[in-house]
Amino acid sequence: MDNFNNLYDFIELAKTNRKYPINTANNLKSALKIFEKELNPYELKSIHMIEESIEEIFRSVAIANKHKSIISLNTYKARLLKVINDYKKYGADPGKIKDWQIKTKKSTALLTNKDKTDKENIKLSDFIYDPVENLHKIELSLDSGNRAVIHLPKNFSKKDAELLKSVIDSLAKGG
Repeated sequence: MDNFNNLYDFIELAKTNRKYPINTANNLKSALKIFEKELNPYELKSIHMIEESIEEIFRSVAIANKHKSIISLNTYKARLLKVINDYKKYGADPGKIKDWQIKTKKSTALLTNKDKTDKENIKLSDFIYDPVENLHKIELSLDSGNRAVIHLPKNFSKKDAELLKSVIDSLAKGG
């Protein structure tokens, strides 16, 4: 018979084997602690009994934790049931844990509408300005009233400068 304390050991095993991230493991343990206080000695000795009596146990937890919202308590209940379900699949026989496939969450769910729009508008060919510019920026006001801006890398060599000078000289002669 699987007792309630086996769930704590299972969470540690799953965390060690990278099946639960640390924060998930901690959240699951918190749920166990809240429910454990309301379990009778028979339920503590049988995970199966907990599953069968989950609604009655949940009512006891809700009464004992009036300072917590019902939404929060439902979250704890879902976490408890998740641990029990995972334990039944992978914990009763620790050799099965190697076959446990982790579901990854898509990070796009956290994007706001503006982020999604921005993400769709950015193409790989778009230049994204880096806040730390590692270049020389030369701004010139020309006689014609126009402005010219020249961006040169910090590691600009003398040979590069001579090449640029010859290009500018050829433009000046042509005009």
